[in-house]
Amino acid sequence: MVDKENRPLYTRLALRLLHVYFSFVRSMTVGVRAACFDAEGRIFLVRHSYIGGWHMPGGGLERNETVEEALVKELREEGNLRIIGKPRLFQVYFNTTTTRRDHVVFYRATVEQTAPRPPDWEISDSGFFSLDSLPEGTTKATHRRLAELRGEQEPDHRW
Repeated sequence: MVDKENRPLYTRLALRLLHVYFSFVRSMTVGVRAACFDAEGRIFLVRHSYIGGWHMPGGGLERNETVEEALVKELREEGNLRIIGKPRLFQVYFNTTTTRRDHVVFYRATVEQTAPRPPDWEISDSGFFSLDSLPEGTTKATHRRLAELRGEQEPDHRW
């Protein structure tokens, strides 16, 4: 897993510039992520091209977009996933990994994949994984969220 200190310099600079830009156009940023499970109980994870590790899919909200609209859009874009039923809101986290003004709205969802998700410039790899054999490099935050979902630890308020 690549932590934020071990990211390439160009990645750190690009992310920093993005957050400086957002600090001028938005006083706070809000993102959405989901623990997406298929009918077999496997979780869907993605590996981004611009940051290390395996993550649960998600992304930032755009102007005039609800949290659930963003969730549907991000799951479709990052995994060709369709939500079955209603996603369950689990927790809202304060994410201080990059800035001190980001919040993550976290859901649990049952999904189906409508087509395989080929790699592209944003998502370098993705797939469903059994909870007892997550890929090497699964982020600490992903492990914490799964422990919270299983009731093994109390939900934290920080991502």
